[in-house]
Amino acid sequence: MTSEALTAENFDATVTGNDIVVVDFWAPWCGPCKGFAPIFDEVAADNPDLKFVKVNTDEEQELAGHFGIRSIPTLMIFRERVIVFQQAGALPKGALADLIAQVRGLDMAEVKRGAQTHESEGGDETLH
Repeated sequence: MTSEALTAENFDATVTGNDIVVVDFWAPWCGPCKGFAPIFDEVAADNPDLKFVKVNTDEEQELAGHFGIRSIPTLMIFRERVIVFQQAGALPKGALADLIAQVRGLDMAEVKRGAQTHESEGGDETLH
């Protein structure tokens, strides 16, 4: 399976139209990004019910800037429109597969309660 490109134009529709969206922020010149790409695609093929997308940070600088991407590759996962994971660095296939399983198992009611508490205490809306 080949993952789709995520752009500023299709971002909202992609995130709101899918329960779980796995995003790979990358660039064509990035060696670690090239090494991670086949792993990302393999895990995408193993999880056809999830949306796997890639953001080319050279072409989508506004989108990368919005999320504060300073290092690539960076993996970000949305579940029910909430960022539930964000981390720079490539992951091995087993670690990515395990992470996907953990995201599937999240109690989103609890995550959203935690996000509301964090926001009311003056934090940002990003969950790590």
